Amino acid sequence: METSLRRCGRSHCPPGAVPPECLLRQTRLQAVRATLLIPLVARAYGARCYPWLDCHDADAAHLLDCLQTEVGPLLQDHLVMLNVLWRTRVLKAWGQAFFARYPRAAGVSLGCGLSNPFQWFDNGSNRWIDADLPEVRVLREQLLPTQNARRSNANVDMAQDGWWDALELERWGAGNPLWLLCEGVLMYLPPERVRALLREFAERAPPDSVLVLDAVSHLGIGQARHSLSVGPSGAEFSWGLRSPQELLQAHPRLRPWCAARSVAECYGAFGWAAEALTLPWSGAPLYSMHALRV
Repeated sequence: METSLRRCGRSHCPPGAVPPECLLRQTRLQAVRATLLIPLVARAYGARCYPWLDCHDADAAHLLDCLQTEVGPLLQDHLVMLNVLWRTRVLKAWGQAFFARYPRAAGVSLGCGLSNPFQWFDNGSNRWIDADLPEVRVLREQLLPTQNARRSNANVDMAQDGWWDALELERWGAGNPLWLLCEGVLMYLPPERVRALLREFAERAPPDSVLVLDAVSHLGIGQARHSLSVGPSGAEFSWGLRSPQELLQAHPRLRPWCAARSVAECYGAFGWAAEALTLPWSGAPLYSMHALRV
């Protein structure tokens, strides 16, 4: 399926500015380029295939228009679009439940790409940080300028230690629980970096803070090359779960905030039966969502 993308005429794309599609190429991060486009394409066009999972993203289609980049191959990957729309439904429900309980809490999207999850959680009182690599932040500030004093963009490299201090989360949290979202990120990091991130969250977060993440099974490690969406980028899955208990074993403070969710639920009885047959071999769902609290 091909899609025709046209130049955006909104005021934040002024004449003479560096075109966003050029900024996208200038990042020189081919893997990042592809993976940040995947959720945009799924949220903009995935409802054509899966209307019951429409997440009503107010920005995704507009951002793709601005970028004027070819997304035809990504539209062919119906499995990944299903995964993204399903995880979006789950994280929306979890985030809305958290902010209903802690309406003045702060939220953070780690490795946010060009996604805008705050559109689903803004209650007029809470605060939000979208954090990613500096090259991605440049794109965000041109395409998604912050017009809200309670929302900001920040630089962060999840492959390095010290992300908690880099984002000044002690100040943002001010002793209140934090809601951290890390979607579509951890499977690309080495296992030791994932464990370090979990430890940093467990050691630094105020009580009742929640970290939401998605995970593939360890059987997916090294298999991203077979994905129509991820494969051409050169990005690869480096971390996966052998058991959901691995997440809790990263630090004694970690507890489940709610029951983990498996993408098998999208496939009904067939999905659950297939998962029951494969779990003794895989140890964890092929793709799942988890919410951890301290």
